[in-house]
Amino acid sequence: MYRFLLTPRWWGINVFVVLAIPFCVFMGSWQLGRFEDRVQSHNAAEKRPDPAGQKAAPLRELLPVDQKTSGRTANATGRYGEQFLVPDRRVDGRDGSYVLTLLRTDAGKALPVVRGWLPEGRPAPAPPTGQVTVTGALQASETPGTDGVNASGGLPRGQLGMISAASLVNLVPYEVYDAWVTLTTADSGMTAVPAVRPQNTGLDLKAFQNLGYTGEWFVFAGFVVFMWFRLLRREAEAAEDAELGLTPEPHGTA
Repeated sequence: MYRFLLTPRWWGINVFVVLAIPFCVFMGSWQLGRFEDRVQSHNAAEKRPDPAGQKAAPLRELLPVDQKTSGRTANATGRYGEQFLVPDRRVDGRDGSYVLTLLRTDAGKALPVVRGWLPEGRPAPAPPTGQVTVTGALQASETPGTDGVNASGGLPRGQLGMISAASLVNLVPYEVYDAWVTLTTADSGMTAVPAVRPQNTGLDLKAFQNLGYTGEWFVFAGFVVFMWFRLLRREAEAAEDAELGLTPEPHGTA
């Protein structure tokens, strides 16, 4: 009755099932691992001292930015240079722009400094002249997946969609730190931009998406098994009916 399992059609079905189930289980386990990593990083971040409450340190001591140094208060000295607006950024539920000015440090590299936030339509104030020392929360460079980033391009001259060394490399003739700071106290009456937590450290929507994907992959594995048994049962019943002569004759035969 089960001789049909040796047919080419069922060989193909069986190979698909044998490959699909481990793949689904692997992907589900991988997504579960991502969720567990986020839980662990979240717990570690909760136990770690508040970065903003730690003593300010020179910029060079906090680089490169990682989960431990992100949010730490950094000091840097230099002279302000080129200035850009970063549009479509929300602060306190209002739309506006970050005012980003490059600080030319004594090391020769420039540090992107978000001096504050302005509502739409307000002109950006000029940066202070002469040598200045800035104090602000250290942040990792943004990526296309960062909230608020405009990765589509096409912005007018003088505007940036993403705060990163990669987005500035073709706009200024000197090196830029792969990090930025947001001033603790905004310049010229602007609104201070709050620091954000480092990515992949909190139980945010993305973390629970990983948990949801875990369930989906295991459901897919169960669905493959269910469909295999359903096809097997239907084919076996059809074969049994054929052996008993219960298979209906085709229409139109005498």
